[in-house]
Amino acid sequence: MSVTLTEAAARHVKRYIAKRGKGIGVRLGVKTTGCSGLAYKLEYADEAAPEDVVFEGHEVKILIDPKSLPYLDGTELDFVREGLNEGFKFRNPREKDRCGCGESFRV
Repeated sequence: MSVTLTEAAARHVKRYIAKRGKGIGVRLGVKTTGCSGLAYKLEYADEAAPEDVVFEGHEVKILIDPKSLPYLDGTELDFVREGLNEGFKFRNPREKDRCGCGESFRV
């Protein structure tokens, strides 16, 4: 099992953690919501929980709770700029469908 992040995503996370003055990486998970069933949740992490599964790429830790890992296995986290918008993008090979608004997905 693995979850990765691109160099662009790692640069963004490192800059934000430096600006915050604390943090060890990002916590990635899923929650039940929306019309397709699941949504990604992403937050900056200051410490790892004992049950977290930890992946590391480009000197950034990605922390995932064990319940979310089966839905996220193989996911690549990217940070993209499209016109005036920028944000994290999830490339998840397990995604079978995504709702029209882009808020939720199904595996």
